[in-house]
Amino acid sequence: MTEWATDVVDVNDLLLDRQIFDSEGVPVGKVDEIEFSEGPEGPPVLTALLCGPTALGPRIGGPLGLLWYSVGRRMREDANPQPTRIPLHLVRTISRTEVTLAVPGEEVELNRMSNWTRDKVIGRIPGAER
Repeated sequence: MTEWATDVVDVNDLLLDRQIFDSEGVPVGKVDEIEFSEGPEGPPVLTALLCGPTALGPRIGGPLGLLWYSVGRRMREDANPQPTRIPLHLVRTISRTEVTLAVPGEEVELNRMSNWTRDKVIGRIPGAER
């Protein structure tokens, strides 16, 4: 899965802020946070990549992080404030500069912000449908 042959990897340095590309090579977002779950008998296990303002806001912290999180919540069509979650089994490769998914971006709803901007902002501008 990775291009390194080591047993110990700093996951924060490896993943945070990396560009995510879908299976068709389209950039669909960045890794804003990572999710760990309890391992069966050992250390925590990396289970998912988290994306979007509701993942990045808490990471930024302070008033700016709270503002970013609040904006992300308001852009959601549903009341669920959870960030976009990409289970690790949907990741094809991880390199030093990018993460590539094994599926199209639509399957993991990574285009929510773009879709919201298109529907709620750009789409309301007269003549925008040209």
